[in-house]
Amino acid sequence: MNQTGAGFLTALLGRSRLAVAVLAGVVAGTLATALQMLMWWLDATPVLETLWRDARLTAAIAMGRSVLAPAPGWRWDVLLIATLIHFALCVAYAAIAAPLALRLAAMRAILAGAVYGLAIYGVNLYGFTAVFPWFSVSRGWVTLLVHVVFGMSLAGACRFLGPAVAAARDA
Repeated sequence: MNQTGAGFLTALLGRSRLAVAVLAGVVAGTLATALQMLMWWLDATPVLETLWRDARLTAAIAMGRSVLAPAPGWRWDVLLIATLIHFALCVAYAAIAAPLALRLAAMRAILAGAVYGLAIYGVNLYGFTAVFPWFSVSRGWVTLLVHVVFGMSLAGACRFLGPAVAAARDA
């Protein structure tokens, strides 16, 4: 690892709550996306078309409504912006949850994470639609289930990564 990368990693590990939030958010966000794609497939929902639709919905937060219209082929800028927004929200939600998840016993943290996932579903699919009404198309049982699993995996990742990050910082 180059010196700049090592310096960033050292600075991140020095702020253990931030490190836990970043790592747990990325882990939970990745798991949730993979689960959502699997659930779409099991539900006979067109996976790539639905993923692309959701990418356009998310990218429109930053890029404007013009990206909502279906376009032929993939637009990498839309996918990049959607991915950045997705993971920024995952990390922000992790930063909120980490302090509680780190204080609770593992099973209680995971149970609290499930409730937290339900709350995030409400915020994302009902609260955000007041400002970004196009997200209402994403409401449904798959998205609800994925948010619950996101919350559970976020809490689990915080519980698992918290001690690991603290040990790495202290080493």
